Amino acid sequence: MTTMTSAKHAVSRRGFLKGAGGLTFAVALGTGGIQLLTPAQARAAARQGQMSAWVHIGADDKITILTPGAEMGQGSMTSVPLILAEELDADWSKVALENAPAEPKVYGYTRKRGTNVSYSMAIVGSRAVMMYYKPMRTAGAQVRKVLMQAAAKKWGVPVAQLKTEPSVVIGPGGKRLTYGEIAAFAEVPDKLPAVSAKELKKPANFRLIGKSQPRRDIPPKVDGSAKFSIDVQLPGMVYASTVHAPVQGAKPLSWNEDKLKTLKGYLGAVKLKEGVAVIADNFEHVMAARAELQVKWSKGKAAGYNSEPALMTEYPKQAEDPKTKAKKVDAKGDTAKAFADAGKVYKADYRCDYGYHAQMEPLNAVASVNEAGDKVEIWEGTQAPDRSRGMIAEALGFKTGQVIHNQMYMGGGFGRRSQTDYTVEAALISKQIKKPVKMIWTREEDINYGMFRPQTLQKLEAALDKSGKLVGWKHSVIGDGRRLLSGGMKISSYYDVPNRHAVEQSAGKHGIRTKHWRAVAHVFNVYAIEALIDEIAAAQGMDPLEFRLKNVPLTAKARRVLEKVAQMSDWGKKRPDGRALGLSMTERSGSLGAQVAEVSVDRKSGKIRVHKVWSAIDGGIVVQPEAARRNIESGVHYGLSSVLVERATIKDGSVQQSNFHDYQVLRMADSPEEVHVEFLDRPTKPTGLGEIGNPGMGSAVANGFYALTGKRLYHMPFTPERVLEALKT
Repeated sequence: MTTMTSAKHAVSRRGFLKGAGGLTFAVALGTGGIQLLTPAQARAAARQGQMSAWVHIGADDKITILTPGAEMGQGSMTSVPLILAEELDADWSKVALENAPAEPKVYGYTRKRGTNVSYSMAIVGSRAVMMYYKPMRTAGAQVRKVLMQAAAKKWGVPVAQLKTEPSVVIGPGGKRLTYGEIAAFAEVPDKLPAVSAKELKKPANFRLIGKSQPRRDIPPKVDGSAKFSIDVQLPGMVYASTVHAPVQGAKPLSWNEDKLKTLKGYLGAVKLKEGVAVIADNFEHVMAARAELQVKWSKGKAAGYNSEPALMTEYPKQAEDPKTKAKKVDAKGDTAKAFADAGKVYKADYRCDYGYHAQMEPLNAVASVNEAGDKVEIWEGTQAPDRSRGMIAEALGFKTGQVIHNQMYMGGGFGRRSQTDYTVEAALISKQIKKPVKMIWTREEDINYGMFRPQTLQKLEAALDKSGKLVGWKHSVIGDGRRLLSGGMKISSYYDVPNRHAVEQSAGKHGIRTKHWRAVAHVFNVYAIEALIDEIAAAQGMDPLEFRLKNVPLTAKARRVLEKVAQMSDWGKKRPDGRALGLSMTERSGSLGAQVAEVSVDRKSGKIRVHKVWSAIDGGIVVQPEAARRNIESGVHYGLSSVLVERATIKDGSVQQSNFHDYQVLRMADSPEEVHVEFLDRPTKPTGLGEIGNPGMGSAVANGFYALTGKRLYHMPFTPERVLEALKT
């Protein structure tokens, strides 16, 4: 089994579960979130297979906390348990972390929709800190209260006379008991103490929250001891890789098995739903077999589909066709009247191409079905271990209890690793060949059989009254993405326009696989929204910042972030020749921000360069400022990559790009020279920060380009060819 470690401690999971030599607190989830269980409750839950979570305090003062925050470089595996440690008043240097098992009813956060309550461990949508903040604080405070009650009983004094310092209970006259010393004699009481919201720490008393702590995943990643699924080795393990159809949706009919059998190390092939997995004794032999594999495919769903004419020609026609299926996303006021009475109406269309996730670590997993064929053990890096476990069980015809899941580090996720179809393939292969298998998709396979951010057409209209105030707003987005299209269309968190109407339109199913992508639809919708606002400001002869502050109905939060980013970037200062600033709002997962980009353009080559970026973000309480800042910086770079160079295209149902030579990503040499991030750290609950650095980049760059050239960019990414075309108009 894998072990997550701190710099000082290494705790095996089996050793941890024994809970010997200290206090072990069982934890479960109810409708109100994480809760501690009494010993009797824990025994009952264990009999039902529902209880498997603990905080363990050893007699040696070591504290082990299970962390449900899947780690892909964003810091969640550190930040989430740190919240519990804060209320526990733990000495963080004595805390060791273990990955939580894939048991959503125990470790998941709760989501309520009406009367329905669901549990999830999916680290997506910037949810980790935001969703676990309250329940983890409550659980930590409850453990601390148990320790204080045990110390009070031993000393024969009221609990009210006690206080804590990191991992120590202090009594009258300076008496001291460490948590480990208490753990040596105390027991978890049958009736656990309740903790009210008033008993939680005030932010002014935080020792850990708001003070940057080193991420626990950094040391093992630096010294090479960190384990990714691609590092796992098992006795008797073989290797596999899947070849999927060149046209998405096609299925394998037959292949040249006789030829493959003559290859060195070749062990066989497994037919999958939309591919053929070749198996060999090492990965080099797998690659040789892939090169020789010839498959006859059925006709795929995407056959004949061409993305560029669809986006440029078909989508506009469909958008205007009243028969096109549409879903209302946002509505307020009387939009028809606002436009009928408008002093001025502005319209613009914006487009965005398909985007690939481009995670650095190849998609891979290790699976081992036991000899009896009734259990499987999985090693994978996934954003949603509970969902993955369920998918694997369903594919194998198992119950979830027959799937043992080992969570590993991820070399990037960005939404792609919340759908573990590649792990399901590994499990199916292992079941058929009756051997443990390491399955790896090649980069070419990952792009060819990609799950893309959908391409879209955004059609926007804005109405100004006779005084120049923004009073009406219409926004429609069309594409083949269903639930992936509408995010970011609701502008009420920053522009509370009194009359607005937003709809999502379906372009029909093209057969291309689509998936959540970092900040999902916010990327193309925020780009369109903020580009049009900038265009209106220019047409009104106003500075973009001034127009927003004076003529747009801003929320208080929007005004704060705009004023902050203006101060950060010194908005009114003259820039060096050949450079200009672009401004944009950015919004995602409850957080709100404003961003400014300083850009230049090579008018001969058409290449845009972003030199500096400023981001002012309101995300409530920031649990780990340094980790949060790096998340924003990461979002800025990821966003700029998609804004400037990234695009996937489909021809006759096949993806035309194959690797990083033709699917371009932002290179280090083209990254901004400076990225400045400041948080409006306020004593409100934390909101999501993992993705908000991304959405504002498209409009910030486009608006900076206009300030520099007087030309507008309406199609993202802003490739050199598109830039040169814009400069000609």
